[in-house]
Amino acid sequence: MSIAITWPAGYRARLYNGPDDLPTLAGVLNASEAANGCEYVISPEQLAHDYSHVQRCDLKTDLLIVETVAGPPVAYARVFWDQELDGLRRYGIVCHILAEHRATLAAPMFDWAEARIRAIATAQAYAGQQVFQTWCENEAGMGWLIEQLEARGYAATRYGYLMLRDLAEPIADDDLPDGLTSRHGTPDDLRPIWDAMLEAFRDHWGFREHTEADYQAWIKQPELDPNLWQVAWAGDEVAGMVLNFVPREENEALGLSRGWTDPICVRRPWRRRGVARALILKSLHMFRKLGYKEAALGVDTQNPNRALQLYESCGFRPYRRSVTLRRELVLEPAAQELA
Repeated sequence: MSIAITWPAGYRARLYNGPDDLPTLAGVLNASEAANGCEYVISPEQLAHDYSHVQRCDLKTDLLIVETVAGPPVAYARVFWDQELDGLRRYGIVCHILAEHRATLAAPMFDWAEARIRAIATAQAYAGQQVFQTWCENEAGMGWLIEQLEARGYAATRYGYLMLRDLAEPIADDDLPDGLTSRHGTPDDLRPIWDAMLEAFRDHWGFREHTEADYQAWIKQPELDPNLWQVAWAGDEVAGMVLNFVPREENEALGLSRGWTDPICVRRPWRRRGVARALILKSLHMFRKLGYKEAALGVDTQNPNRALQLYESCGFRPYRRSVTLRRELVLEPAAQELA
């Protein structure tokens, strides 16, 4: 479906042309995130991995690149959709714009993204609740985007923190409960750890069902390193985990010395028994022994299992706040009748 957007003078838009676009897109993303005050770097290889495993998104129609008439791409937007367990269908928008072009391009790019989502939703004719959704990793540095979204009727729905832990500070020790042991991961552990992780996260906000394609994408992640993991076992059952990783290229590009203790989860039968705390502290000792200066993790500030308080007890402190924004998606009456 063709979407008619009037682009400002000096700009033109086109759809994704394939892997040859990846280096340019990675460059736009990295420059945009740097301007947002986000310590994040992605390589073309990582972006290629992500796009080769993308689901519920057709890159040929759902990724738009905006260029200056006389120069290279300066922005891109991508849309996709997910189905939550409670029936809510969310249509996500990813948008990266070089700082000097934001005032001009933010409005028409979101016009395109919302129009493309409406076309997808109309074709799907889903009868349940639907929302537009996007995420700002650094609330303090992304006022340009939040202002655009709020003017369109989006509202903050959920907040998160990036938390950091100085590894030069004292690190406590805490033993696992009786009957549990911990060890790093092995290739044979990947499937049981994946299954346990999905089970543990089912009661988290925004969870969706995962597919075999999700699993294949996960095990092929360039930064996946089971040798860094701390996994608690009750016999041959996974009780909980901290799937540590190190973004080495990002650390090098930004001059950081940071290991991530993320994701963290504990299956229900072993919650409230100190499993996560013990595994986190083991991870912090490990990262310090490996020579890293700080540890990082992300947390949903409204997590019902008091994750924020747990992480603070392990020495993590909020560093940056993120925000998820949503707006109800209501189709035109003619489209609603299809459902």
